[in-house]
Amino acid sequence: MAPLIEDYALIGDLQTAALVGRDGSIDWLCLPRFDSPACFAALLGDEENGHWRLAPRGAGPCTRRAYLEDSLILETVWETETGTVKVTDFMPQRHRAPDIVRIVEGVSGSVDMLGVLRLRFDYGNVVPWVRRADGHRVAVAGPDSAWLRSEPPVRTFGKGFSTRSEFTVDAGDTVAFVLTWHPSHEARPDLIDPHESLRHSLEDWREWACRCRYQGPYQDAVMRSLITLKALTYGPTGGIVAAPTTSLPEDIGGVRNWDYRYCWLRDSTLTLGALLSVGYLEEAAAWRDWLLRTVAGDPADLQIMYGVAGERRLPETELPWLSGYERSAPVRVGNSAVNQLQLDVYGEVIDSLYVARRGGLNAKPHAWSVLRVFMEFLMKHWREPDEGIWEVRGPRRHFVHSKVMAWVAADRAVRILEHDPKLKGDLTRMRQMRDEVHREVCEKGYDPERGTFTQSYGSSELDAATLLIPRVGFLPPDDPRVVGTVDAIRRDLTHEGLVRRYTIDGKPVDGLPGNEGTFLVCSFWLVDALYLTGRRKEARRLFERLLSLRSDLGLLSEEYDPVARRQLGNYPQAFSHIGLVTSALLLGAEGCERPDIRND
Repeated sequence: MAPLIEDYALIGDLQTAALVGRDGSIDWLCLPRFDSPACFAALLGDEENGHWRLAPRGAGPCTRRAYLEDSLILETVWETETGTVKVTDFMPQRHRAPDIVRIVEGVSGSVDMLGVLRLRFDYGNVVPWVRRADGHRVAVAGPDSAWLRSEPPVRTFGKGFSTRSEFTVDAGDTVAFVLTWHPSHEARPDLIDPHESLRHSLEDWREWACRCRYQGPYQDAVMRSLITLKALTYGPTGGIVAAPTTSLPEDIGGVRNWDYRYCWLRDSTLTLGALLSVGYLEEAAAWRDWLLRTVAGDPADLQIMYGVAGERRLPETELPWLSGYERSAPVRVGNSAVNQLQLDVYGEVIDSLYVARRGGLNAKPHAWSVLRVFMEFLMKHWREPDEGIWEVRGPRRHFVHSKVMAWVAADRAVRILEHDPKLKGDLTRMRQMRDEVHREVCEKGYDPERGTFTQSYGSSELDAATLLIPRVGFLPPDDPRVVGTVDAIRRDLTHEGLVRRYTIDGKPVDGLPGNEGTFLVCSFWLVDALYLTGRRKEARRLFERLLSLRSDLGLLSEEYDPVARRQLGNYPQAFSHIGLVTSALLLGAEGCERPDIRND
């Protein structure tokens, strides 16, 4: 059987990331960027699609594993009949080329080790030519080249289109492996010292973790989530990917398999708010600047997602040679949802710029110009139907959340103009739009008989996104319509106490076959809604249950199956970890600014 999704650990270098299993196998890695083709794709196929296992000969899953302090440095320990061995895995922040470092250390006794490296470029489809050069094993295929070396050298040989390393470690012995990727037409990059790299990496993470201002009761969980968000940041641009993986299924064996290695605008406001609240102004500014660069242009061309450097074209294709995680096919790269109309993203962008101003980031001279142009567009188009926050592949509708976020856009623009009247903008029209949107949503998006906001105008379905209504300030938390919506979602949209995105029985709104798990960020939204509506004990109980669903390393995917008791979807998921941080702040963190709840 394939490892569970939560069996994987995350390592990375702030430009890409790898997943390491409990058995010591790296089963997923894209080089040189998050969205590059994978050279290890066993996660979505089998070992022949690429992996790198380093473990005691004949051993199964590790005895224990943990991250070293508040870092992304993974320590995996096996206790065998002959001795104990530790493998330390990490990716140092790169200067030019990406490196994976794996340091084997004998702890006690004597342990026979086996390394099996199968490089398969182009998502497991291309077997490289491997040769020896200068004490390295060099793998080359087309544009890709990778160099493997060990310090000290150990017996390494080819077998069955793999590179194998056999050696024994006694107590106190260390053997370090370094795998370095670079374009095949360039000269080999300078060699790194693996032990010095480990020391520097730990110092970097210590320095970064010390900047966190959060001192509340959930400090370990918040810190691990913040480290995960940092790991999902593409350092050169500041963009944050939704996840480092593609096609991990929302429905085991089904077709709900998407590529999440891109940056979604929907995540922007909550991400900015969380980073600013805990003191990471540099990361917040980098994300804000990525946002401003990326959305520049005709507001009619605003997309819901972009590449890590702001790329707009993300064509979706299928990879038929990969069988999919637990036979969940097709495996997709790219994401055609990029072409959808989602009006809520205009609200997300404008709200993000508002949060940035309110959070004390240095103002960008052109930020208001961008915001004003977007408002001009939105004032003309907010009445149109769209595909909504969940990127449904069915017909467009008048989604309530999309209209609420149009209201958010107008509200934030009005507040900025009222605070700084020197800025250019039609304050009267923006106020009129804000009032009109509010009136229409309350008339057409609310079901008075059931006492709840619905998913779209005239529908009977519910939508977890309406839990955000008090959070964004559309209505105060004690409004009966808010309380009724929270109660309706708890009654009709939860499964084993966790929240689904929307109704999926019968003919789901998303136009797709199959089922899906409960959506973790939506469950965190319920935590927030319960807290804001005065049910604080219930909020805390649900939050602590959500914490218990994390992996042993504190990681969360996109969804959770409460029946099979396993994580689902792409992993680790930024949105889930943002939800965790935001809820933890709301539940009473001391020594930290109150999170930005805009209902004043």
